[in-house]
Amino acid sequence: MRQDGSPAARALLLLEMVQGSPGITAEQLAERLGVSERAARRYVGILREAGVPIGSTRGPYGGYRLGRGYRIPPLMFTTAEALGLVMAVLEGRYNAADPADPDGSALGKIMRVLPESVAGPAETVRGVSVPHPAGETPRPDPQTAAVLVQSCAVRRRIRLEYRRRPGQGWVWEVDPWAVVVRDSHWYLLCWSHAKDARRLLRVDRVAAVDVLDTSFTPPEGLDPVTAVDEHLSHGWRYQVEVVVEAPAEAVVGWIPRSLGRCEAIAPGRTRLLATTDTPDWYARQLTAIEAPFRIVAPRELQVAAEELGRRLLRSAAGSPETRGARTAAAATPHPGRGWRGEPCGHRVATGPEAEHGPEPA
Repeated sequence: MRQDGSPAARALLLLEMVQGSPGITAEQLAERLGVSERAARRYVGILREAGVPIGSTRGPYGGYRLGRGYRIPPLMFTTAEALGLVMAVLEGRYNAADPADPDGSALGKIMRVLPESVAGPAETVRGVSVPHPAGETPRPDPQTAAVLVQSCAVRRRIRLEYRRRPGQGWVWEVDPWAVVVRDSHWYLLCWSHAKDARRLLRVDRVAAVDVLDTSFTPPEGLDPVTAVDEHLSHGWRYQVEVVVEAPAEAVVGWIPRSLGRCEAIAPGRTRLLATTDTPDWYARQLTAIEAPFRIVAPRELQVAAEELGRRLLRSAAGSPETRGARTAAAATPHPGRGWRGEPCGHRVATGPEAEHGPEPA
């Protein structure tokens, strides 16, 4: 494991290891620090000279231990550890950058006791725009994320290596506008000089980054979160139009902004406009709509919805005995809901009248 290279940093790491693993040997310390056993013993000597009571015991069960009652301060982080902690808090608690929030207040206390060389990059990452809580996803490299965020802050052009999949990558020069966390993914919103267009890149797919001397000015009035949502919901192969029998304010509660744009077309009726490269995936997202809706276009999405409906019906069919019981129940009116099995949930019309794509570019 890569550690900070200064003797002082290694001595502090050794102290942390001795406290966390009483009885640890010089061989184990050397292996974890990436140094020789002689160097590990030298670091022990440095700590002893500084007044830290580190005792040693010889023999097969011997090793190093801290003196009874001695405790070191708990906040000893490398830069990578501090950045990883901040990123984990941001992904779990999207308002952790707010000092009034309990998690934000606790994070602020950690920041205040960190060394400046560690706290600076961590504080920069803390200011990233995080509109919603996130779930499990590939985590970007903390050092890479810190460089990208700081490049956005100082408005410096970067050269990065971007890999969508193993063996397939590009080297681009981009103006980094903002880093945004959306739906558990870390995105870099930027201007690509190779494509002469706005691009949205996954930070976990940035393999390398170099900061250049060229400065830039981001678009006036840029709203990074809105721009990311617009990018995720538009620009893909199939043009999506869905009419929902519900007010727009209700539809936006079921369909996130990254899946499309909602516009009211009549009282109690809303049009959902979007694009997608994956109709099968988009059809599954539409099941979150808690009102009748009609897929106007494209035909590929209509077909995907029909197949999804057939699969759900086959899954719900069960055994012949269960089907018979449901058939009998269907003939019984249900108070307040009409007939069982009819107006209860989603209704998708797909007749002739009728990354968002999996990943950003």
